[in-house]
Amino acid sequence: MSIGPDDINQIAHLARLKIDEKDVPKLSGDLDNILSLVDQLQAVNTDNIVPMAHPMDAVQILRKDVVTETNQREKYQAVAPAVEDGLYLVPKVIE
Repeated sequence: MSIGPDDINQIAHLARLKIDEKDVPKLSGDLDNILSLVDQLQAVNTDNIVPMAHPMDAVQILRKDVVTETNQREKYQAVAPAVEDGLYLVPKVIE
């Protein structure tokens, strides 16, 4: 499949992109290369290939879910402009 200048301009119009006319030949070549790569990928026989969620059989080692910091709410709320019952009071922004 070949992408011509008219195709590039139509795609740019649909995507609401402004493309300089001097860039059209390069973009045409780039899109031709991309589409030829897609054609090569579609030509590969994948009948006996098992789909994988991830190409590596790796297990992610997670750390234990343990609290490592102390609660400093009182310290932080001591410098807040407005606090009530342990909550920060903020100005109303939506009527």
